Amino acid sequence: MRLSPDEIILWQYGFFKINATIATTWALMLLLVVGSGLITRRLSRDLDRTRWQNMLEIVVTGIEKQIQEVGLRHPRKYIGFLGTLFLFVAMASLCTVIPGYEPPTGSLSTTAALALCVMVAVPLFGIEDQGLGGYLKSYIEPTVIMLPFNIISEISRTLALAVRLFGNMMSGAMIIGILVSITPFLFPIVMTLLGLLTGMVQAYIFSILAAVYIVAATHVRKPETQQAPSNQP
Repeated sequence: MRLSPDEIILWQYGFFKINATIATTWALMLLLVVGSGLITRRLSRDLDRTRWQNMLEIVVTGIEKQIQEVGLRHPRKYIGFLGTLFLFVAMASLCTVIPGYEPPTGSLSTTAALALCVMVAVPLFGIEDQGLGGYLKSYIEPTVIMLPFNIISEISRTLALAVRLFGNMMSGAMIIGILVSITPFLFPIVMTLLGLLTGMVQAYIFSILAAVYIVAATHVRKPETQQAPSNQP
């Protein structure tokens, strides 16, 4: 049994290889780009709208509301990054109904790349919101002794994001593969539907964790206002 779509080599020339992970990743990105282009090419502000536009507005509004509830003050500023993360992981799971398809999120290389995107985006958003000095100052708060611990925290949470998503997606694919080989046809279908639900949950958790990290990076500590002494008669 294959543990990762990295093992499926589709094309090779010397040291250059194109495996199933690379192919499905680019196919998903192409699907998202083409799909969004087709849906948004004729947007309407009237009540007469297409079903695709209504669905897109529901998805965008839902993501924007979730970002706002996490604590980010301007959700539309982050919806491009966080929404793309959610849609990519969600589509990677939804496409598992296609025979022979293996999600790229079942590869540690893909989940590590997604986690690295979060690792890079967090300081960028933090610097944009607080400035370079304000963001770097957060690494030595409340004392300079916390500097190495904060750096380790940045690295460890990136690894945790990658391993969590990889483990959950790969385990689901392996369970379905085992059930297909040893059980009747109906039961694996039920497990496939359960895998779709699990994939959507993982997409939600991954994007929410990314939003939480961005909240921590953009949080500005405001000095407490001192209460003016009241005039005693």
